[in-house]
Amino acid sequence: MEFNSKKLESTSRLVYYAISIVLCAFLILLSNQLIGDLDTATIRPEVESFLDADVVANLTRRENSLQAEVQAIRNKNAVIEQTMQTAQQNYANEKQSFENWVKTRKTLGSPDKDEEVVSRATRLDEFYKVEQEWRAQLAVRQAAIESKVRQQEQLQQQLERENGRAGDKFEAELKRYELKVFLLRLLFVGPVLGLGIFFFIRYRRHKFWPLYMGFTLFSLYAFFFGLVPYLPSYGGYVRSAVGVALSVGLGYYAIKTFRTYMERKQQELQASSQERAKHVQLEVAEKALENHFCPSCGKDFILRKWEFPLSADVANAYRLVTDFCRHCGLELFSNCHNCGSKNFSHLPFCATCGAKPSAAQPQAAGTASV
Repeated sequence: MEFNSKKLESTSRLVYYAISIVLCAFLILLSNQLIGDLDTATIRPEVESFLDADVVANLTRRENSLQAEVQAIRNKNAVIEQTMQTAQQNYANEKQSFENWVKTRKTLGSPDKDEEVVSRATRLDEFYKVEQEWRAQLAVRQAAIESKVRQQEQLQQQLERENGRAGDKFEAELKRYELKVFLLRLLFVGPVLGLGIFFFIRYRRHKFWPLYMGFTLFSLYAFFFGLVPYLPSYGGYVRSAVGVALSVGLGYYAIKTFRTYMERKQQELQASSQERAKHVQLEVAEKALENHFCPSCGKDFILRKWEFPLSADVANAYRLVTDFCRHCGLELFSNCHNCGSKNFSHLPFCATCGAKPSAAQPQAAGTASV
């Protein structure tokens, strides 16, 4: 397998990316342990800790006592209701008996003067009075239940006010807790993110770039998953401000990078074609030949038939490439000094005889930047 073959290049890239991903995964596992330990440095508040225990206990005790009294009254009411039903039944039976007796009785005198009639009516009145007495007792007890239920409602309102007061304190303390957790995570994630950005800017072309790239990926994970979810909200202002700051920072960096690159390319294109040819990387030259673009200005060097100027030489009308780039003037193809075959000027060997280019011909710089 040749050193510069596509298979070796693609395999090496896969290995490099695998190294970056594996390193990133283990760094994430380690950071989860560290961040978990950082979170234990402050205790999460609980709403129960803000309740007045004495007040709540007193209100609960009074409510339980009222509930027991209400239940006792209801139990007695159940007995009274059964007794009252019995009294009602006795009264109904006695009334029915009286009415039947009056209808069937044969007497010459007036029923109102009859002693037995008076006696039965008196007895019927007694049954009715007994029923009314039990009904009165039931009404009194029902009024007592309603009074105690109102007292229970007042106690419930007091408990709700106490819970509301504790909830307000809990919310304020919870915000302070979230801010503490965020600051603790920021102390850990901030330097990690800064170091990851530094590695990406400074060492993304280093020979050990997979290690630096793995750390950079880990720093992005630590920021977006370990810090951003814990950003304090405060109505969304903080998160929106952080989003604006990130957008401005990343946008400024991207614009500056592109503008710097374009200015550098323009300065490079102002140099002579011989000087630019000395700084063409071998990897860039290989990709330029494969994708038929100029390794200096990046434009396509293949000509279409309709792009040729009119010429009397018909054979030249079917050429697809030229020896020089028509956009920046860089020499693209030259003849081998040994066999005379035409080759791409920025590759290190002749495709026909394998000879190296002479000192007068341009060759790929290997390690120089475009």
